[in-house]
Amino acid sequence: MKKIRILLVDDHKILRDGICSLLKEYQDMQVVGEAADGRTALQLVKELSPDIVIMDISMPDLNGIDATRKIVTDHPRVKVMALSMHYDKHFVSEIFKAGAAGYLLKECAFDEMAQAIRVVMDNKTYINPQIASLVVESLVTNTHRTNHQAFSLLSEREREVLQLIAEGRSTKQIAAHLSVSTKTVESHRRQVMGKLNIRNVADLTKYAIREGLTSV
Repeated sequence: MKKIRILLVDDHKILRDGICSLLKEYQDMQVVGEAADGRTALQLVKELSPDIVIMDISMPDLNGIDATRKIVTDHPRVKVMALSMHYDKHFVSEIFKAGAAGYLLKECAFDEMAQAIRVVMDNKTYINPQIASLVVESLVTNTHRTNHQAFSLLSEREREVLQLIAEGRSTKQIAAHLSVSTKTVESHRRQVMGKLNIRNVADLTKYAIREGLTSV
């Protein structure tokens, strides 16, 4: 029997350990790797070639939405299913826009997770029944915060810089982490502050947390 190869991505080790333990009960599933942040997940997708990535949304270094977008773009064969505590239609909408094939709430029963994995691997979309109404509402209304959403207002690199600022990295640390110059980082920070009309790091941090860019 060919097993479904699963990569778990969540910054809480206790949750990853619990899922790994429970998935061992299923003969057709195998956890091949774990990551605590989106950037590590990107590297492990390259190295391990999983069939499906179970992805948290709010994580350090690189959030799950941007990580999902990169995985789906660079590895179209790999499925991504969000596993999140967020009920907000903003998060649901953005993760599907990024290319996710499913959305589960962390409070779901474990049998539902196994069912969702099989549905997604059958090239279908799985949506937790508790948040299905949010997806419908997003489709039929224009109540999105389109003028304020980080994922529509900021570029990918601007979001990366914003997340790292919110996580307490200095300009030099961000520059080294992203392999760019300090002037480039400073330029991105000015652009972010200008677009968001935010003038200090404390408010940038609050915004990043609210938008799901970081788990701080």
